[in-house]
Amino acid sequence: MAANANGRVSMAANGGTGRNGLAKIHTEKKAEGICHDDSTPPVKAQTIDELHSLQKKKSAPTTPINGIQGPFSALSEEERHKQQLQSISASLASLTRETGPNVVKGDPAKQSETPRISHVSHHHVTPTISVSDSSLKFTHILYNLSPAELYEQAIKNEKGSFITSSGALATLSGAKTGRSPKDKRVVRDQTTEDDLWWGKGSPNIEMDEQTFLVNRERAVDYLNSLDKIFVNDQFLNWDPENRIKVRIVSARAYHSLFMHNMCIRPTPEELENFGTPDFTIYNAGQFPCNRYTHYMTSSTSIDLNLARREMVILGTQYAGEMKKGLFSVMHYLMPKRQILSLHSGCNMGKDGDVALFFGLSGTGKTTLSTDHNRYLIGDDEHCWSDSGVSNIEGGCYAKCIDLSREKEPDIWNAIKFGTVLENVVFDEHNREVDYTDKSVTENTRASYPIEYIPNAKIPCVASHPKNVILLACDAFGVLPPVSKLSLPQTMYHFISGYTALVAGTEEGIKEPQATFSACFGAAFIMLHPTKYAAMLASKMQKHGATGWLVNTGWSGGRYGSGSRIKLAYTRKIIDAIHSGCLLKADYKKTEVFGLEIPMEVEGVPSEILEPMNTWSDKKAYKETLQKLAGLFKKNFEVFVNHKIGKDNKLTEEILAAGPIY
Repeated sequence: MAANANGRVSMAANGGTGRNGLAKIHTEKKAEGICHDDSTPPVKAQTIDELHSLQKKKSAPTTPINGIQGPFSALSEEERHKQQLQSISASLASLTRETGPNVVKGDPAKQSETPRISHVSHHHVTPTISVSDSSLKFTHILYNLSPAELYEQAIKNEKGSFITSSGALATLSGAKTGRSPKDKRVVRDQTTEDDLWWGKGSPNIEMDEQTFLVNRERAVDYLNSLDKIFVNDQFLNWDPENRIKVRIVSARAYHSLFMHNMCIRPTPEELENFGTPDFTIYNAGQFPCNRYTHYMTSSTSIDLNLARREMVILGTQYAGEMKKGLFSVMHYLMPKRQILSLHSGCNMGKDGDVALFFGLSGTGKTTLSTDHNRYLIGDDEHCWSDSGVSNIEGGCYAKCIDLSREKEPDIWNAIKFGTVLENVVFDEHNREVDYTDKSVTENTRASYPIEYIPNAKIPCVASHPKNVILLACDAFGVLPPVSKLSLPQTMYHFISGYTALVAGTEEGIKEPQATFSACFGAAFIMLHPTKYAAMLASKMQKHGATGWLVNTGWSGGRYGSGSRIKLAYTRKIIDAIHSGCLLKADYKKTEVFGLEIPMEVEGVPSEILEPMNTWSDKKAYKETLQKLAGLFKKNFEVFVNHKIGKDNKLTEEILAAGPIY
């Protein structure tokens, strides 16, 4: 072996042999210098750290300075950056100190991003009390991180975070795997005293402002004690004229990614000019509230202060509290603008006809509003303004229990990189999720951007609805598969929000149990249900929308003796509503509930359209019908005499639209 002209090793023609008869290898120095591989240019780095720095490039400039309007206009990039950090610091300010914490963007794990004292992002003011340790440290702000960055943060720092085989991020929400409605409180003050629904039947549990401030201070102090926190600046409501700026401050990458998916994601230009948020969430869910604080009944508290436009979360890491907390806020803010907030699904036909779907769990709202022949506007939360309908959210929060590709292909295919999977169980080796496994909870969920649904309409806005569809899973088997509602009937059934639980839905249930949830979302409404119902009727009347009651439950008998109405029949009914064919049908009125039922629907057996025809025991049918009517009447008693502001009258029209018992 001999060195060639470039100084590389070569086999010598007669250089002898080594072990096993192989030729010996000789190396020689190249006279000009050290040998190197010149097949590609050498990397421009002297150290491994420099090499790693070459791997990532700076994001391209986002907003040109010219043309910007608002608080950040005509500012240099450095000034905008400074004001942005000042805004975040102000959000994190303790009420006992005149300034917020020292904040700086970036991960503290990256030493090069740790600032010197001279780079403090805001002016210091001598505090009125002695300096605390927290005022001497920097809080690192991880601001509007991308899903990829949040994946890294979660996997490195949050136990229980894994990448599944589909690319989704699996996480755990801790001890709480669902919402805690009994721990959700609203400050009762001059702002809310007359506006909000208080008392029997109301979801609004009151607290005073002093208790809120105690919990806020506890949450802010906890967040400021951390080396780093996540801050999301995003929007609610796709209607550009009525969108709300929200800031979410949290301690977990899981929470930041969840809200990245669920809120509307700002463009880089919108983010540069975001300014002061309209509402702020302080999610300190890993830290408990003080049980000795007034009003506290557990270590969990979710507190809303509508005057301060703030929400505090203590003692629960379940991300759905943020989503539904903001929905409650929209239920307060939007009606003040004469915009109706709705807990509904919404889709639009190719000809522009829009339908709203209301329904509690198990009624088929998600299944029926997801139609491959129609565009999806949204699956859960909407606003109806003078301009039309708009989705409040930027994502979907789907149930995953027993999910399959065959039953829900759109949801199945949406579970990919960027999606958050909550509390699911997966194979420890191949990371494939078992959606039938309830080991952690039955309430497994997936959070993903709405763009992951192929037929989603972006932006998520549409014209005024043509049809308002109220879904009920009637396990008593006495409501017709479909009925056309008058405006008063629509208001009555909207306020009632009826469905029925059956055995298997909840533990211990042996026979059907009626469930009522005002406005099909009682846990989230802020005003009295009749206010939302009156707004719904007004908008339906103005824009010519028709109300429908669709039963997706039982026929031919109650649960246990009858049978579930076939999904294929329900889809035919929904298709007939969308097409307008059902408006042209002949109708007759039922007894007791006074519902208008069609004589014929294409593709649906006529005999099932009249419930009594499907019961062999007519006496049992009439008894069951009267029983359900009585349950409706009893539920509605709470709304009859409730004081609504300064007016305590509920219209006779709505009362007359209920069943004659």
